[in-house]
Amino acid sequence: MKALRDALDSVHPYFEKGAILEKAYPVYEALDTFLYTPGETTHGLTHVRDGIDLKRMMSMVVFALVPVTLFGMWNVGYQATEAVEKMTAAGIDIDYDWHHQLFQAIGFGYDASDHVANFVLGAIFFLPMYIVTMFVGGHIELVFSVLRGHEINEGFLVTGLLFPLTLPASIPLWQVALGIAFGVIVAKEVFGGTGRNFLNVALTSRAFLYFAYAGQISGDKVWTAVDGYSGATALGQMAIAEQDAVGSLASVDYVWGAQEPITWMSAFIGTIQGCVGETSALLCLVGAGILIACGVGSWKIMTGVIGGVVATSLLLNVVGSETNPMFEVPFYWHLVIGGLAFGLVYMATDPVSASMTETGKWFYGGLIGFMTVLIRVINPAFPEGIMLAILFGNVFAPLIDYFVVQWNVSRRKARYATA
Repeated sequence: MKALRDALDSVHPYFEKGAILEKAYPVYEALDTFLYTPGETTHGLTHVRDGIDLKRMMSMVVFALVPVTLFGMWNVGYQATEAVEKMTAAGIDIDYDWHHQLFQAIGFGYDASDHVANFVLGAIFFLPMYIVTMFVGGHIELVFSVLRGHEINEGFLVTGLLFPLTLPASIPLWQVALGIAFGVIVAKEVFGGTGRNFLNVALTSRAFLYFAYAGQISGDKVWTAVDGYSGATALGQMAIAEQDAVGSLASVDYVWGAQEPITWMSAFIGTIQGCVGETSALLCLVGAGILIACGVGSWKIMTGVIGGVVATSLLLNVVGSETNPMFEVPFYWHLVIGGLAFGLVYMATDPVSASMTETGKWFYGGLIGFMTVLIRVINPAFPEGIMLAILFGNVFAPLIDYFVVQWNVSRRKARYATA
């Protein structure tokens, strides 16, 4: 390690102000601080409240994402392998793309009980999406950092992992590149970079793809990575139900001709089809525990979202509807289906785009929970609502903070006048 430290120190003069590689200093600084703790120290009087910095905070979020990432890769392979087995048994022709050809070429076969094979197949689908995201988004951040002459921030390490986890495994890679480029430029860099964006970058990237290429990111043919497959997600099945939304999950139609159930427990564990990292509410709970324990994720926002979901679901259950069975969906189903658990743990708590004030976090979370259920139930065009609800909450977060601060100022004025 000393040799690496010496090597970095030996080239440092070339990147100093006025040296030949001055413009490339952000690249040197990013590599140096990624490998070693920054050597600069603050002089004079300081008021340090916490030893954690942005780099360590982002590292903890990435660590909290590890469980859902590993499970997501396994589940992608498991869903695809199970579909291949059943489609083959039913005599349905399957067009194996390059992912499956590579999977077979390295000696694996389709056996849903082989967990290693499931993980490898899932990794073959997920890793290219992750690499494309990091390459395209990372280079955009690099260019903006060099042009502005500031450091490369570590926030993209989180965005670069969050974004592919919110996508279906079968999405074309060029759309992954286009989506992350749009999010980094439009939602982040045009506002000045890390810490100045008011929208969550990963969700903005996903929202762009959702509206620009709806066919590749919604519908019943995109969630399992097998060509020719079709089968609705839990939310998709509920949205098209004519009478009993939850009861319709007992018999979901699949391309191989069978009707199979989606149970609450399978939705909670995550062994259902969906976006790569969003299916397991159980592992999102694990991630929430990590973020709360290390003080990075706000438990107030998470609780606020859950409270908003429960209150809105109960209200709609009471109101009821003769034409829309989604009104009858109980809150405990809303909490485990779709991307709600993933969104409330990893995206609603984004410290940059969320509400800053402690009181405001309750209102911010409650607003997101309320909007999520409202979009799911009222708008049949969007069976999933957490993405739009969080972006909606991002827009209102500054306003919520403003009113909380003004209320606090008024309260203090009144107390002073009384005294």
